[in-house]
Amino acid sequence: MPETVTCSDEVLAQFAQKLKVCGHPVRLKLLCHIAREQDLCVSELWTCVQQPQPVVSQHLAVLKDKGIVQSEVKGNKRIYSIVDPFVRDMVDALETGHAAAVNQSAAAGS
Repeated sequence: MPETVTCSDEVLAQFAQKLKVCGHPVRLKLLCHIAREQDLCVSELWTCVQQPQPVVSQHLAVLKDKGIVQSEVKGNKRIYSIVDPFVRDMVDALETGHAAAVNQSAAAGS
């Protein structure tokens, strides 16, 4: 029987925490916008996700506190980027999966 590799409880707990934090719809939408666009600041993000600025700031604070995003001051703007590789890969996979689903749906409608 081939030997299987299993994730340790510690690793599973870390990934579960990341998924839990990113699983909120507003946070996931923020992450998609951050991944897709360069140099988005809070005012641009709250416009993109159609949420009040305080709500967006709270969600960004949670993502930052958990080490998923970081912010950098450029001029008078605070710019956000995804720094967690697992989350970056997950968001990229969501974007790729969404594009494939749209293409498949368009092909089926033709």
